[in-house]
Amino acid sequence: MTHPELRPRPPSPLVEAADERFAAHGVRLLLKRDDLVHPELPGNKWRKLAPNLRAALDAGHGRLATFGGAYSNHLRATAAAGRLLGLETVGIVRGDELAGRPLNESLARCAADGMRLHFATRSEYRRKADPDTRDRLLAAAGAARAYVVPEGGSNALALTGCAELGRELRGASDVVAVACGTGGTLAGLAAGLAPGQRALGVPVLAGGFLGAEIRSLQGAAFGGPAGDWTLAEGFDHGGYARVPAALDAFAADFESRHGLPVERIYVAKLLWALHDLTAAGSFPRGTTVTAVITGRP
Repeated sequence: MTHPELRPRPPSPLVEAADERFAAHGVRLLLKRDDLVHPELPGNKWRKLAPNLRAALDAGHGRLATFGGAYSNHLRATAAAGRLLGLETVGIVRGDELAGRPLNESLARCAADGMRLHFATRSEYRRKADPDTRDRLLAAAGAARAYVVPEGGSNALALTGCAELGRELRGASDVVAVACGTGGTLAGLAAGLAPGQRALGVPVLAGGFLGAEIRSLQGAAFGGPAGDWTLAEGFDHGGYARVPAALDAFAADFESRHGLPVERIYVAKLLWALHDLTAAGSFPRGTTVTAVITGRP
């Protein structure tokens, strides 16, 4: 029988955010509250991890291994999932210089949930896509036989979970926007939307590499391109986990207007981008835009 934590969950709420800054341009803003989809694995973390967790359990694995930076939401979610399901978890963390330092709040949460942390050099971590390097990292972490979930949780199985998000939004919106780290949520979301709907990704990292990653992920999951999607570059605010004062103030203002706790690393950048794009006339009057709220602060 499927573990109770992995049973299908009801669609997350879709609510309207009445905001004169959007209404002035004839744009209707909706919020897809995926931060409420699961009490401990909110948003895209639930959607990407659940199919992988089912596969791990079906194959009899008792240990999960994955990768992430020192502030990785994915590492925290994987650690929480392991605790909920009784699975051992191993996190391979970028930056061996962190090994001798006190754990930050994010990594401390991982450890409290039972995750064993292994700190890899930055140079070796960058080469983790190479099979030999990955095997060395897993062996050094004592996870050679673990079920491996990639950094960010984005693989072909994860896309099937994110496609369900798109299906939940069919007919509800013209444009569905989501913040992107590894691109897996956008790749699956686009595949699940109906013809005539467009998915818009807002990368939270600079570099312009996501387009190729998304095409590769869709090829692995669906055999080729799926759905209509575009990327809005230039809203990374200096890079991953950078939250300048102006972005923090914008997020705080959105919280006060709408009573929504705004996660700063992903969601704040998404909402800022939609505000700027609307002001610039990027959405025709009469457009309904949905912002996917992928996580909580």
